[in-house]
Amino acid sequence: MTGSLPRPSCNAHCHVFGPAGLFPFDQLSPPPTAEAPKEALFALNDALGLERCVIVQSKVHGYDNRATEDAIAARPATYRGIALVPTDVSDAELKRLDVAGFRGVRFNYMHHLGEGDSVEAVLRLAGRIARLGWHLQVHGDPSVVLEEIVPCLLKGPVPVVIDHIGRIDAALGLDQHHFDAMRRLMNHPACWMKVSGIDRITRKGPPYADAVPFARTLVSEYTDRVVWGNDWPHPNHQGPIPDDRELVSRISDIAPEEAARHALMVSNPARLYGFGENV
Repeated sequence: MTGSLPRPSCNAHCHVFGPAGLFPFDQLSPPPTAEAPKEALFALNDALGLERCVIVQSKVHGYDNRATEDAIAARPATYRGIALVPTDVSDAELKRLDVAGFRGVRFNYMHHLGEGDSVEAVLRLAGRIARLGWHLQVHGDPSVVLEEIVPCLLKGPVPVVIDHIGRIDAALGLDQHHFDAMRRLMNHPACWMKVSGIDRITRKGPPYADAVPFARTLVSEYTDRVVWGNDWPHPNHQGPIPDDRELVSRISDIAPEEAARHALMVSNPARLYGFGENV
């Protein structure tokens, strides 16, 4: 299964939750169904052959990025982070997070996560994180993200990364309006896509035959601006929790060509997250 992964492959989207005794959960956000500490993430990535990793701060911990920061500190050469911060965060805090290994800021526009920040405020922040070489990451309902939010953010000075294939509905097929809108956005040189989340957009379940073609099309057409992640521990998942080994096994379907697979798993995340020269 993992033998086909190029080295050093990157899991570019996952989370850590807790332990709550050290890193309390945000009282304004729904708590996770279980803790997901760094030790469990390290063991899973190691078993799957994923040597590099990007931990995305979750609403579970709100703006308290310490759980993510602690995990990065344990593997500083190979782990990076995406922060959650208020749009009026201080420049000093941004610089501190940069030194700690963070490389971007995520904004949520999903109904269950509350009202998202205004585009104007996010663009003002983008002007400040540009100096750090960071990017924006956006997660949300496709009708909002693909048609309202990202088109505006792409007018700013930093790259914009769309989560989980835009959370589109695979049942609507490759000719659907939302996928057309996504491909138009991807024609912009600053737009990136996480081809994570085939387990979230599927309506058939594993082996995700309805969802894989979306990821494969994006990898084929925009080879230099796609990254992959497993989204462990799969928070707020509406279906059965996926088997991470199954998700890794689908990488060869998403990127059947060796060069595209290397770009997806190694060279693209190295550029986007600053992993250094080994690409």
